Amino acid sequence: MAEPQLMLERLLRAIGDHDLEALVACFAEDYENETPAHPARGFRGKAQVRRNWEQIFTFVPDLRVEVTRSAVDGDVIWTEWDMTGTRPDGSAHCMRGVVMFGVNGGIARWARFYLEPVDLSDTTVDDAVREQVVR
Repeated sequence: MAEPQLMLERLLRAIGDHDLEALVACFAEDYENETPAHPARGFRGKAQVRRNWEQIFTFVPDLRVEVTRSAVDGDVIWTEWDMTGTRPDGSAHCMRGVVMFGVNGGIARWARFYLEPVDLSDTTVDDAVREQVVR
C-alpha cells in the first residue's frame, strides 16, 4: 500500500478514536496548510493542527468522518471528505470537500484544503449564481 494511503488510514483512525496525539503525529512539525478559497486561513505548523482539532473534538463530540473517495498520485493523496456531528447547541455540523495531502516519511507535509460547511438552505443554483456575480 502506498505511503500516502497509510498516512490517511492512520489519520482516519485517530479521528474516529478522537485520539488527539495520534492525529497530530500524522503531521510534520513544519506542516503547511493552504486554503485557496480563504487565503487568510492558511497556516504553518503542527501546533495549529493541534489547536484546530482540540476545538473540533470539544465542540463536535460525536464527530463522524468518512473519506468517500481517494486517489494517490506519487506522494500526493487526493481525498473527498464528509464530516458530520452535533454542535453544543444541538445544530448539525456538516462539512464536505476535498483535501490534497503531500506525504513524505509517513506524515503529511502540506495540504490544499477545500473543506467547507454544507449549505443546508433552500438556495437554488440560480440564486447562488446571482449572489456570486451581482455584488
